[in-house]
Amino acid sequence: MALSTNRTVNQLLKPLSTFISTTTRRLSSDSTATITIETSLPFTAHKIDPPSRAVETSPNELMNFFNNMAEMRRMEIAADSLYKAKLIRGFCHLYDGQEAVAVGMEAAITKKDCIITAYRDHCIFLARGGGLYESFAELMGRKDGCSKGKGGSMHFYKKDRGFYGGHGIVGAQVPLGIGLSFAQKYSKEEHVTFAMYGDGAANQGQLFEALNMAALWDLPAILVCENNHYGMGTAEWRASKSPAYYKRGDYVPGLKVDGMDALAVKQACKFAKEHVLKNGPIILEMDTYRYHGHSMSDPGSTYRTRDEISGVRQERDPIERIRKLILAHDIATEKELKDIEKEKRKVVDEAIAKAKESPMPDPSELFTNVYVKGFGVEVFGADRKEVRATLP
Repeated sequence: MALSTNRTVNQLLKPLSTFISTTTRRLSSDSTATITIETSLPFTAHKIDPPSRAVETSPNELMNFFNNMAEMRRMEIAADSLYKAKLIRGFCHLYDGQEAVAVGMEAAITKKDCIITAYRDHCIFLARGGGLYESFAELMGRKDGCSKGKGGSMHFYKKDRGFYGGHGIVGAQVPLGIGLSFAQKYSKEEHVTFAMYGDGAANQGQLFEALNMAALWDLPAILVCENNHYGMGTAEWRASKSPAYYKRGDYVPGLKVDGMDALAVKQACKFAKEHVLKNGPIILEMDTYRYHGHSMSDPGSTYRTRDEISGVRQERDPIERIRKLILAHDIATEKELKDIEKEKRKVVDEAIAKAKESPMPDPSELFTNVYVKGFGVEVFGADRKEVRATLP
């Protein structure tokens, strides 16, 4: 074994080699020394040679993965409680179980690269550099939320970090993502756009129209299908004649990735970014799983068994995989990792308490961000004789 001959590493994520002396008993958790890990499963490719399964990482990166995913998980569990307490209203779609996609993707790109996604967006916002306070304030419809309390759960946004939402119409974000990639190519930028969607949106006509344009113009677009195997309450095999979503591009290359393995996601996204900058679009299918139902109104247990959910938790949970790697390489102890999780509970609770103090938006905010500023749009009464309001 690379660092300790007395440890047996989980076969799903086995270390191939390291460049650290085997006499070192403990790696510093902030070390950037290279460790090479083999992905849990091989990549499956369509019209392209797959990337290597050997992924370079470091103790620092593994600890960051653990920290970030633990925070995401805790945030989503807290959002569940806030929704049941009626402090979050409307739609609310939780991401717990899928965290490896968010952190792995972020590890492979920069904030100059763009991401656009659907309504299961809380953790993508965090990965892009958003804060817990802004998140909970937005979830509760407060003024200090990331969308000023006007977007709620489905419409998180952070343009300064390349995050363009948070969209509620199934599949509609994909054409917008292709537009972002068009702008990047037009501006001669060496950046890419990740347009994310679920398996439930994979049959949308607008997706294929947008993909066709991206292929015609060789745009730097990466279409990411987060396949959690259930579109709302419908299993993928009941909704799609061909659930091999990475092949759906036909003339566009594709790659199937273990979306519960943060390192596999990182490797795939790094590979995809290099590919699209030279050759045009690619599809990544992330094989992942959500623990909650489709939304908070869905118990998530009527169309799948509790044994299925617990089985995924035991065998494929993304946080547990990283925990096993950290312990196997003596980067941190079990107690230190549990202390991190306790600290995450504390910071999440503090963010919630602060967000509850944030005021509701002023009613005048109903009229902002609707039309372009300075156009002097006027609101008339029914008889069009009296100006009722001038919109800012």
